[in-house]
Amino acid sequence: MAEAVPGSFEDLGKVLLHSALVGVAAGVVALLFLGGLELTERVCLQMLAGYVPLRAQGESLLEASATSSFRPWVLVLLPAIGALGSGLLTHKVPETRGGGGDAMIRAYHHEGSVVRRRVIWVKALASILTLGTGGAGGREGPTMQIGGALGSAVARALSVSARERRILLVAGVAAGISAVFKTPLGAALLAVEVLFRDDFETEALVPAVLASVMAYSVVISVSGESVLFARAARYPFVPSHLPLYALLALFVCVLANAFLFALRRVESWSVRVPVPGWARPALGGLALGLLITPAILLVGQHLEAPGRGLGILGGGHGAAQLAITGATWLPGGWRGVELLLLLCAGKLVASALTIGSGGSAGDFAPSLALGALLGGAFGRAVELIVPAAGIDPGAFALVGMATFYGGVAHVPLAALVIVCELAGNYDLLVPLMLSVGIAFVLLRGRFLYRAQVPTRRDSPAHREPDQGDVLTTMRVRDVMTTGRPYARLEPGTSATEMLRRMSASTWQDTFPVLDEAGLLLGVVPAEAARALATPEGQEAAVIAADAMQRPVTVRAADDLRTASRLLLESQLRELLVVDDAGRIEGFLDEADVARAYLQATRNPGQSGMQPAQRRG
Repeated sequence: MAEAVPGSFEDLGKVLLHSALVGVAAGVVALLFLGGLELTERVCLQMLAGYVPLRAQGESLLEASATSSFRPWVLVLLPAIGALGSGLLTHKVPETRGGGGDAMIRAYHHEGSVVRRRVIWVKALASILTLGTGGAGGREGPTMQIGGALGSAVARALSVSARERRILLVAGVAAGISAVFKTPLGAALLAVEVLFRDDFETEALVPAVLASVMAYSVVISVSGESVLFARAARYPFVPSHLPLYALLALFVCVLANAFLFALRRVESWSVRVPVPGWARPALGGLALGLLITPAILLVGQHLEAPGRGLGILGGGHGAAQLAITGATWLPGGWRGVELLLLLCAGKLVASALTIGSGGSAGDFAPSLALGALLGGAFGRAVELIVPAAGIDPGAFALVGMATFYGGVAHVPLAALVIVCELAGNYDLLVPLMLSVGIAFVLLRGRFLYRAQVPTRRDSPAHREPDQGDVLTTMRVRDVMTTGRPYARLEPGTSATEMLRRMSASTWQDTFPVLDEAGLLLGVVPAEAARALATPEGQEAAVIAADAMQRPVTVRAADDLRTASRLLLESQLRELLVVDDAGRIEGFLDEADVARAYLQATRNPGQSGMQPAQRRG
């Protein structure tokens, strides 16, 4: 049965006390992480490469240090070296690859909010290596996962209920974001909103707020109270500017689609490269260095500032700051607009290479930077076209920031509150509501976090299992076939060749059809292919594209009841098990499910199969 909501002040007090503990722990760990990251950046980027990072006003924890002469050949190699070290670290802890947001959301919905304790230090070290050497990703995603892992660790140490474990994971996420962004209310809202596409984790809101406040208090006690970005004192509301903000939202949606397309293409490309998984982030880092270093050289020569940071490397907070307030070296007029757009394109490519190749770097900060750069360019362009309109480009940069992330992450409320906190006032609330609302509608079918589920009712974490239904307690990963070579087809594979490949396989019942890029197009059940064989030999006229069906897939974290339902609905004897990028991880046969069910009902205290009983 589902757990009841605590009904006493004592129960509520325990949850809040535990949340405060998570907040303090997250604040301390975040300070260590941010300090280690900044120190690594200074040693690697400033001292070794002579690169001057572009920073936001409130981004630094340490005092400024001297920078050596610019060495572009070092900057070319640094991202690859750091990503290689990160890949070696994350190879044995695969949930620490990438941004961290998807892994945290998946743990909440599918893994009982249990995150391995090693995630805390592996994610921190891997992210320091990736970002400290120039990887184009953010620190917010890693702190989101680190905070969630801290919440899970505290819950396990205190032996709390499954419900409270979920709450503490969410509280940890809020604390991690608050520690980095210094936006306690926005961080709490983000933590309860990012889990779903159209819902909130309402029962975790108050604990998330408390944890967020505690983490924020720990950080500002060391770094001082400040906001991340410098900004204008006021952004007066001008009703006649609302159509411009609506137009900006349309442009931001185009950019968001371009970013997601680039990110998914790099993910697909990195999977196809014939190198070990731990080396893929290094390839992305090498491509990043080869592409971005010449741009830094060219712009630096033009501005007579070799090695000047442009905000393309790292999280991009400095680029967002540039879009909001400008800089003495930023050209005026249309040249300034062009430079901001070029930086936007460079940041898009750089972030896709880092995150898409599996680098341990967040997608939160790049999303904000892209929205800010486009918004800043848009505002400057409108200011040049209509000089008497009283346009402040910084306002459009801030609105673009919230519009981009609020749309692709499906967190409209959290995005607009975070930006209001970053701006230090709520002057932009109405433009933010308009533009973020437009993006939320237009980007409904696009997802930055693919592990999100629509509503609480769709989450396995909130699903009340049928009494006695042991299949809901077992996962696909417990029984699926892995590690065995399998036969695959191409769209143009003839029926004769299909039958030959199928007869050579002694265990498969479902055969995937892949395109030249290795993407899954469909499946051909063995029965369908064998039905093509005729005495007249007409099967040669049929190809796999004619016989394939829509692919029906499951994830390793899905429960076996869900898998059983899909087997029955699809009338397949075997399902493909895929990861978040659509790569085939294994196969789930109906016999596997039946065997697991029989074993579990014979041994009620045991859920799932022992590893020795798994095929493969």
